[in-house]
This record gives sequence, C-alpha cells and structure tokens, in this order.
Amino acid sequence: MTFEMKRLSKDAVGAALQKAERYRLLNEPSEAESICRDVLEADPGNSEARVMLLLTLTDQFGNGSGKDLAAAREALSGISDPYQRAYYGGIICERWGKALFHRHSPGSAPTVFHWLSDAMKRYEEAETLRRLGDDDALLRWNACARMLERHPELLVKHEDVSGPILSE
Repeated sequence: MTFEMKRLSKDAVGAALQKAERYRLLNEPSEAESICRDVLEADPGNSEARVMLLLTLTDQFGNGSGKDLAAAREALSGISDPYQRAYYGGIICERWGKALFHRHSPGSAPTVFHWLSDAMKRYEEAETLRRLGDDDALLRWNACARMLERHPELLVKHEDVSGPILSE
C-alpha cells in the first residue's frame, strides 16, 4: 500500500528540524529520518536537513541493513560543500565500521580496519578544508585512531586486503 504524504509548509521547517534533533537525542532515529524527509520535500535545498538525514541514517547502522549505507551515501551526494562532503563521508565510514565491529562477525577485522582507515583519510581531507576553530575532523580522526589502538586485532597489513567490502 502506498500513501500520499502530507506536505509540510515551509513555515514549519525550523520547528520540524528541532523536533528531528530531539528524536535523535531520544534515540529514535527513524522518527528523525521521517521528519528530515518531510523537510526536504518542502525545502529540497535545506542543507541542515540533508546533514541531519545523513546522521539519522548512520544512527541506524547498528540494525545491520545495507540499505541504510546506500541511503546515507545518497544523502551525502546531495551535500555540495567540500568540507562537509569530506567530513560526513568520514562519519559514514566510521559509523559503518563501528557497526560492523559491534556485530562481532568472525573474520570482519580487515573490513572494519578499512572502513575506519577510510574514515581517517576523509577526516584528513576535511582537516585541510576546515574553517578556523573547527577541529571536528581532528576529534573524529583521533577517535578512530584510539579505537584501532584499543583493538590491535583490527590492525592488518595494508597489502593483505584490497579495500572495504561495500555490500556489507
């Protein structure tokens, strides 16, 4: 069954985004995702809604759906700012790698390593594009590095694995 969605008015966009943020904080990312999609229907160029949609999708990575990874990448493709594309591309890789790690699947260490190292590369790119006083990319890079230090089983020789498996 398909429903015709009710259209949000442009005047309600700000309040809707505040609600979406609250749903994220309440650990209800699917509710926040729905609101972001409504905002983007009403205001397709709303970059705040696009970023929050991407974050709500990555909040759902723990459920094991590869569909969420594809949807997060699609949301990323709608972000035009080079810094944000690099930074949020790193967020996608980091969160996907951590979701794979928490599944404790046998033999997943090389894949987790590559997702985290890809995140770190994207954060390094974002670092070169950041505005003065915005060290978010550095903080995320450090978090990935510390995770790899805490879990040496994830460290693999670079030549042992060709790259991340995108279908996971």
